[in-house]
Amino acid sequence: MDLPTQPAQDAAAYEGWRQVVAKYQRPDARKSIWQLINSFGGLFLCWVVMYFSLNIGYWLTLLLAIPAAGFAVRIFIIQHDCGHGSFYKSRKANDSTGVVCSLITLTPYKYWRKSHAIHHAHHAELEERGVGDVWTMTVDEYLAAPWWKKVAYRVFRHPLFLFGVAPGINFLILERFPIEVKKEWRNGERESVLYTNLALLGLFTLFMVWVSVGAVLAIFLPTFLIAAAAGTWLFYVQHQFERTYWEHTPEWDYTLAAMHGSSYYRLPKLLQWFTGNIGFHHIHHLSPRIPNYNLERCHAENPIMQRVVQLTLWSSFKTTSLALWDEKKQRLVTFKEALQYRTALTQNAG
Repeated sequence: MDLPTQPAQDAAAYEGWRQVVAKYQRPDARKSIWQLINSFGGLFLCWVVMYFSLNIGYWLTLLLAIPAAGFAVRIFIIQHDCGHGSFYKSRKANDSTGVVCSLITLTPYKYWRKSHAIHHAHHAELEERGVGDVWTMTVDEYLAAPWWKKVAYRVFRHPLFLFGVAPGINFLILERFPIEVKKEWRNGERESVLYTNLALLGLFTLFMVWVSVGAVLAIFLPTFLIAAAAGTWLFYVQHQFERTYWEHTPEWDYTLAAMHGSSYYRLPKLLQWFTGNIGFHHIHHLSPRIPNYNLERCHAENPIMQRVVQLTLWSSFKTTSLALWDEKKQRLVTFKEALQYRTALTQNAG
């Protein structure tokens, strides 16, 4: 992996980070509104052009689905900021905008907001895995698991499933049901799933009557599937890299989880724009109240924010082989490395 500087070894090295991030936490209404305009405007323009491209050839429609998906990802980042209360100063404005975005992202706003808050509160805490994160087992857990669980985990972690099949299942199907809602969640999380589904049903029915069922599916499906795959990839690579951070509850530290358990994903400028600067993920985890358009400036102006693992587009592809957290080596390893570890244990025992 490419490292701009050596990551700090303990939380004390990041002392004073709260004062550093404070000035970047102020939303700018003009920037937020402009981001709404260019994101929704870009997506709707893509969809209009895709509709007319159906008369030329579906190959062109599929090509146009790529930038359309980019705008959809950008809208998800807006919803993401709204969920953190960072897009506007007003909570009402954040929530209203987040709900509108959810009709594009197919992700119920309040339901997702709660599960994502849990992700932030317990990211990289081994005892708190299971809500809002990528299924990750330790080497010891995997080696001790029954055969059927090993098979399920291997299938889940395979790139073709994780980035090809799972995103569509998650956003098109699983998000339609309040599977993860807990009894103690009482801020409209369950209701947001129902209301989002009803709104989506109404919108898609209207579009299908107005245009045609075939045209709607031909335009929306590739857009959503590409955007879902890209979003899943972003979430994965921002946390699943070799020298990431996982720790048991007694030793878990919020600052290290943010700065060591999240990467700086250095993307080409165009991809950085489409992904709403979410590549500065270490800063986002450190301070979720920073609007996405202030993340790059926070990173550039403060050397303390640069002491993290940096991934490039090329080096990020190498993370797909990593699958298990090795507690002894304190890094993610491949299935092959885990099996070699088991073989070494057996030989030593013999």
